[in-house]
Amino acid sequence: MSNMSANYRPGQGAAVGALLAGATVWGLIWYPYRAIEAAGLSGVLATTLTYGVALILGVALLWPKLRGVRIDGWLVAIALSAAGCNLGYVLATLHGEVMRVLLLFYLAPLWTVLLARLLLNERLHAVGAAVVGLSLAGAVVMLWHPALGAPWPRQGAEWLGLAAGMLFALSNVLIRRAHHFSIELKSMAVFAGVVAVGIVGHILLAVPALPAPDVGVSKMSAALIVVVGVVLLAINLVVQYGLTQVQANRAVVIFLFELVVAAAASWWLAGEVMGPREWLGGGLIVAASLFSARIES
Repeated sequence: MSNMSANYRPGQGAAVGALLAGATVWGLIWYPYRAIEAAGLSGVLATTLTYGVALILGVALLWPKLRGVRIDGWLVAIALSAAGCNLGYVLATLHGEVMRVLLLFYLAPLWTVLLARLLLNERLHAVGAAVVGLSLAGAVVMLWHPALGAPWPRQGAEWLGLAAGMLFALSNVLIRRAHHFSIELKSMAVFAGVVAVGIVGHILLAVPALPAPDVGVSKMSAALIVVVGVVLLAINLVVQYGLTQVQANRAVVIFLFELVVAAAASWWLAGEVMGPREWLGGGLIVAASLFSARIES
């Protein structure tokens, strides 16, 4: 994320709209993946194919800025961590309660503070300590189960959401560390990483073949894969524009709109409802995200 003057300047309204568009897409992206899976494709394969579409289009569009670049270990690390993040995010929202998964994913500020200390040698000051404390408190409140005796995620999808948030934080820290690469190249590394890891995962998981869907369903799935791939590429570029025009602390707050979208969509489309404990724990996690914005500012 890039900082700018706090004063309004031309184009900032469009930049805020770009970030809101990004938050909206990520709050809804789970639903088309559920539709694709219902049509007969596994979540891993669907994610691999959609990111493959984004990669092919992105390379074709950005080739002049990509050619001749020397790849190093930092770029590979970005690709692998982002791959785990995106695959984990999709699989978690496919098979878990969307809002619980997203709130666990939004523990990312906690991991960012800790990883920035380890990899970037950034000091843990009072605001960072507040992020850690609020994040942990929110997780404990949301996940506490008296019968289990410990605040652990209660199913595999929630563990995936937690892991995806960790990898999201790691990829962000690595992106900040690898400042010698362009935004375009790092964006394509993310897509390439998802495709590579997705192919390996699909082979290793050896998902049993499902009954072949009829031609109409196959065409619908193929069209949906292409549409999601185009949206992934477009929203990536749109969000990158927004991040260059809006202060990082404002961007974090805007991105929290994703939780609003996801809460409404999961209730309307999937019939999911959060209880008081989830609301309280989620509120603490959102507060931690707001405090993390103070670090960036």
